[in-house]
Amino acid sequence: MDTITSSVSHHKGRKVEQIRKLRGWTQSELGDKLGVSKQAVSKIEQSINIGDEKLKEFAGALGVTYEGLKNFSEEKVLNNTNNFYENCGVTASSINANVENINNPIKETIEMFERQLDLLRKELVNVLKERK
Repeated sequence: MDTITSSVSHHKGRKVEQIRKLRGWTQSELGDKLGVSKQAVSKIEQSINIGDEKLKEFAGALGVTYEGLKNFSEEKVLNNTNNFYENCGVTASSINANVENINNPIKETIEMFERQLDLLRKELVNVLKERK
């Protein structure tokens, strides 16, 4: 099992492919960013070894650092994702509380406009009464 994991972690093309997929991009979309064809991206993704300059080019297009692409592993992504969600303190109740806070100013704004509308109606009635 360690041999499989080791060979995958050294396969540079697969790292490009995994990051591209994490971004939700197709090979064509990545190719457009690099100015190359979908087939060229496919060929790179199948390559075990990629030169440093080419890897830097792909890292830039993918929006990651060269070191991030070179050292990428799914295990690190999963570990970081799990740690982020476990330590962020976000719960369904805190999300709901934030939604309530967002909605309260809207409700208060509507009430303010209704009060101003009532005042203007009263002023209009008074002006009409004075003209008669």
